[in-house]
Amino acid sequence: MKPKIILAPHWRGMTELFDADSLSRLQAYDVVWGEDGPIPPDIYDAALSDAAVIITTDPRIDQATLDRAPHLRAVIEVSGEFPATIDYAACDAAGIPVLSCAPGFRQSVAEMGLAMALGSARGLVAEHERFRVGTENWLDDMNGRDRTLFGANIGFVGFGQIARALCPLLAPFGVTIRAHDPWLPDAVAKNLGASLCDLDTVMGASDVVFVVAVPTSENHKLIGADQLALMPKGARLVVLSRAHLVDFDALMVALVAGRIQAAIDVFPTEPLAADHPIRSLPGVILSPHRAAAVPGGRQLIGRLILDELDLLFAGEAPRHLARADPARMASLTAVNTAASVADMAARRQE
Repeated sequence: MKPKIILAPHWRGMTELFDADSLSRLQAYDVVWGEDGPIPPDIYDAALSDAAVIITTDPRIDQATLDRAPHLRAVIEVSGEFPATIDYAACDAAGIPVLSCAPGFRQSVAEMGLAMALGSARGLVAEHERFRVGTENWLDDMNGRDRTLFGANIGFVGFGQIARALCPLLAPFGVTIRAHDPWLPDAVAKNLGASLCDLDTVMGASDVVFVVAVPTSENHKLIGADQLALMPKGARLVVLSRAHLVDFDALMVALVAGRIQAAIDVFPTEPLAADHPIRSLPGVILSPHRAAAVPGGRQLIGRLILDELDLLFAGEAPRHLARADPARMASLTAVNTAASVADMAARRQE
């Protein structure tokens, strides 16, 4: 008998998450729903009693749900972050891993991060805009504005999946990598060619700083005026993770002063107000939360899900998706509480 899986990816689409090979691999399971659009409540409720896995953007798992799902072996969220709608302690006590699809964004987000860093460092957007009005700088080194990534000092605030996917993309440039991540063992950083440092060292020693940490209740506005003031003149801040980590008022002051430049994919409020002053600042590359938004860019999620299902039903522990650590969930979900699934659906966040 095939294991039963409740697959309710709405507001994401099936082909958004699963390529042709992954859809074929799903045939090894008894898939309940597995369609675009919201799963009807009666179908979901009827499937709980013998479901082995729940895969959804909107997992609402409490003790009552666990009691109704005695065969449940895993919960997989596909919105991109651990939601506050799960009783993580209850799942942990029942031996049910809660997994996040966040690692499935790493390739496309890392690619965008490299593009944003290169575009900013080499003045591609700035010169493109000058070209439109006839003020482009022919054959000009633009000393003081542009710089090369070859031999650059690269900093990471957070050194999770996205940072680790960026490292091999940066390797051909012969960069020096420093990272600030209080959760990362030093040995892991060294294996990836990075040196673990305190935040001030990362900010003060880097030509480009990538902000890619998971938002928690402890790191809100971690990068403020004091940290931005440490950045070398002409350095770039690339904001790829949640804007939660950056004091945007302080960043605006630094950008207006012209000391640093930035490339930003995420903002404190989305969509960004049409009259927000950051829209008109020079030295800034703006992206409307599109780091993972590319055809096929989220299909790694489906491949990782299928790999985890193979492991799960072979009796092995998950190792591809991010697993919830009950000790950390309070600080993570406190941040996510305000972001409802409806908001996520409306904004198509990655």
